[in-house]
Amino acid sequence: MMRHLPSAHGHAGLPDQRLLRAAFNSAGAGIYLTDHAGRITMANRQAGALLGRPVAEMLGADAHDLLHRDADDVVTSRSTCRLMGVLEHGRPARGEESTFSRGDGSLLPVSLSAAPILEGGQVLGLIVVFSDITERLHLSRQQADQLAMLEHFNARLTLVTEITSVLTQTLDVDEALQRLGRLIVPRLADWAVVDLRIDHDEVQRVVVIPPADEARRPPLPEPSSPLLARVLDRGETVLLGPDEMVGEAGSGMAAAQRELFAVRGAVSAIITPLRTQRQVLGALTVARTDPARPFDATDVTLVADIGQRAGLAVGNARLFGRQREVAEMMQRHLLAPLPQVGHLEMAARYLPAPVGSQVGGDWYDAFLLPDGVTALVIGDVVGHDITAAAEMAQLRSMVRTLAWDRCVSPSLVVNRVDEAMSAVTDVPMATMIFGRVEGPEGGPWQLRWSNAGHPPPLLVTPDGHARYLEHRQDLLLGLRMDIESTRRDAVEQMPAGSTLVLYTDGLVESPGSDLATGLARLLRQAAAAAHRPLEDLCDEIVRRIPLGTTDDVALLALRLPACGADT
Repeated sequence: MMRHLPSAHGHAGLPDQRLLRAAFNSAGAGIYLTDHAGRITMANRQAGALLGRPVAEMLGADAHDLLHRDADDVVTSRSTCRLMGVLEHGRPARGEESTFSRGDGSLLPVSLSAAPILEGGQVLGLIVVFSDITERLHLSRQQADQLAMLEHFNARLTLVTEITSVLTQTLDVDEALQRLGRLIVPRLADWAVVDLRIDHDEVQRVVVIPPADEARRPPLPEPSSPLLARVLDRGETVLLGPDEMVGEAGSGMAAAQRELFAVRGAVSAIITPLRTQRQVLGALTVARTDPARPFDATDVTLVADIGQRAGLAVGNARLFGRQREVAEMMQRHLLAPLPQVGHLEMAARYLPAPVGSQVGGDWYDAFLLPDGVTALVIGDVVGHDITAAAEMAQLRSMVRTLAWDRCVSPSLVVNRVDEAMSAVTDVPMATMIFGRVEGPEGGPWQLRWSNAGHPPPLLVTPDGHARYLEHRQDLLLGLRMDIESTRRDAVEQMPAGSTLVLYTDGLVESPGSDLATGLARLLRQAAAAAHRPLEDLCDEIVRRIPLGTTDDVALLALRLPACGADT
């Protein structure tokens, strides 16, 4: 049986007043009590120490007026004060981040717990227990600052990654720089412009984000001002404040820059060169209009890195453009003009691949044979580069020579080409259709052809009926399988007014789609455009080439005269 031991100076089981006061004053937290009116009736030494006030001076004071403050050091309304609410409603309250006023006027952040003092169901006062959370808030702010720094760093890293990605997704300079501007604004700056050097020592503004009337100004002479010379001539990145943006005199590009800052508004700006390893190609200008967030040194480093990446992208795009122009020009010069045959209408198209230096492997040809028959050729050399273009020229020349040498059937011409190709050309493998359009001027006409591994010809009648001529398809050129050739001619009657379409596989093959889908698409397009002029039909077909095509395209179309047409 448990028994209460008597205390030294009081009733059994009840501590005396000295023990209670000692416990009150020894508590690790500040404690004060008030009466029902909110006047402080008792406070421990820890409360006085935390609040910087003598306990004797606190007694009798209105706790709300003396201590209770918000984070801005304003006395809170009694009606909204949670501690006064305890006295009014008799319900406990907690405050994880409250504020008390100290004796020297400073603010003390505290965590508190308040409870009503009850007797007989009536609120006689309240007891408040509080502790200093200054250190905890300091650590919390440090953690928040570190987290914000990490988030800031991650956001910048993400921005640089996205910029690198979009700059490498296209070899079109304008498109790449437009994408760059849309990533920078508004994530890094409020507006951005890109100026590029062009011929004759001139600079042209090519991108303004957000768009405005100053985009695509006429070219201006390169600046003679020291500020822009540091960027365009010496490749430096400069950080500008308000004084630098309005204080520089000059003409040409310097004046345009000063006008840009005046019209757009800016309190801070960075101008960085777009440079490659060998030269500065232009300048990127970014600006902020909020005085509360000017650019700093870390922004300068980031913008300089972006400028270097953009400069490399522009340099690569320009280099690719020059290479592409040379290759495309060579390709077009290698494709001979179509012959003028009175009763036949012909049209052709050649499109280099939209990505990479993929120019060269595909070709078309048409010429009159010694017997007066029109020969049609479409072919594709394995490979997509300038080497393939040179090999195509060799093969094209050889086909013309062998076809002209003897007026024999198409399959015999293709056999001779296949036999000679390895001996007199550098072509590894190729596909080809060689055909003869046979018949007098007034018709009837037929197509006699041999197909060496090439997509089948497409025949479209005037009423819009289209079908592929898949009679025979033999081995492609260059396999050299040491087997006896079994090439045979295929023959198809062609109605008056019909259209024959020869093409390379770039027209019907695209990433993410199979060959059958491409062939069906071409069939529908040609049938729908059967009634249109031949040039329009060709334009319509190449206009609808799917995005993402990675091969070059050659197209050769022939149309027979309509029945009874004047030949």
